[in-house]
Amino acid sequence: MTAPQSDAGRARLLLAAGGFGLAALVAVAVLLVVGLERNRPADEIVAGAGAAPAPHRSVALSTDVPREQLFSPASFWNERLAASTPLDPSSTALVASLVAEVQRETQARIGPWIASTNSSTPLYRVGHDQPRVRVQLDAGGAPGEAALRRAFAAVPIPRDAKPAPGQDRHLTVWQPSTDRLWEFWQARRAPDGWHARWGGAIRNVSKSPGYYTASAWPGSRRTWGATATSLPVIGGTITIDEIRRGSIRHALALALPAPRAGSFAWPAQRTDGTGDAAALPEGARLRLDPRLDVRGLHLPRLVAMLAEAAQRYGIVVRDQTHKGISLFAEDPRAGQSSPYARLFAEQSPLDLLAKFPWDRLQVLRMHLCTKAPCRAG
Repeated sequence: MTAPQSDAGRARLLLAAGGFGLAALVAVAVLLVVGLERNRPADEIVAGAGAAPAPHRSVALSTDVPREQLFSPASFWNERLAASTPLDPSSTALVASLVAEVQRETQARIGPWIASTNSSTPLYRVGHDQPRVRVQLDAGGAPGEAALRRAFAAVPIPRDAKPAPGQDRHLTVWQPSTDRLWEFWQARRAPDGWHARWGGAIRNVSKSPGYYTASAWPGSRRTWGATATSLPVIGGTITIDEIRRGSIRHALALALPAPRAGSFAWPAQRTDGTGDAAALPEGARLRLDPRLDVRGLHLPRLVAMLAEAAQRYGIVVRDQTHKGISLFAEDPRAGQSSPYARLFAEQSPLDLLAKFPWDRLQVLRMHLCTKAPCRAG
């Protein structure tokens, strides 16, 4: 993508042309500035006319930044579910087990929860001219490590970037102009630069199926990714912009205390599940009964948004928590206070999710696997 000319450059062209009256000069300048604003790429940060270049800073998804869609429109994250989508034969039993866990956690006041700091990820959306840095991979002999080192050799991480707090320390960088995404697990900035224990990278994000495959990046493996399922950690994460806008147009990510051990369902490509056979496997896709009148439930605004997304796009079991059920919201960008108290109408996620119609969920037909590659079947 070619950078637009600066306002100062356009002004010099006007002055060089000469021969214009003052009124004509002002009129032409106004038209040029309007044209500049219309043609400026959405992902670019441009300094004002005559100003020194602004320092490169992150741009989190918010109401002042248009949201391009992450992953292919045909990805399971983005494709709307038909009412006729078949259910899994075990749907009733699996939902009953899930509802029992919801009731246990609700009574104990430990869940379900919406993770927006620990276990979530910030999303840094950067322009095409963002300087690149090397992220050192602190892995030791893992499959696909050499290719991942190459993918991490030049990453456009902003200077103000910070990983999410907690043990996982996730960090996601998205560059729409190059259609690339990088994610990191246990990211940290040390005196010698950025480090990460693992992660992944995706080229052609707009055509990606939404999970790591052998074609995600040159030399990539299905073992790449910051989650234990090879589903990107930003997949299914609710952004601040979406809550402000009042609409979530993708499937939701769900983590369970102990998903099923030993097998997983497409689109997951691996699992760290430790639960029994009555538990949902990682990768399982659920949705709210399409016959349910969500608006007729008179749910709180956020819960209604979650329910509508679950009904239209579904919910995907993405990870394991070892504690309580969790959905995910974007970790606020570095240097800004969290907006979630206001966006959640000063209510706890525990109280909000207690109103979600968990008992009306359905499990879609699963294709179970014990090793990658795991395909839709």
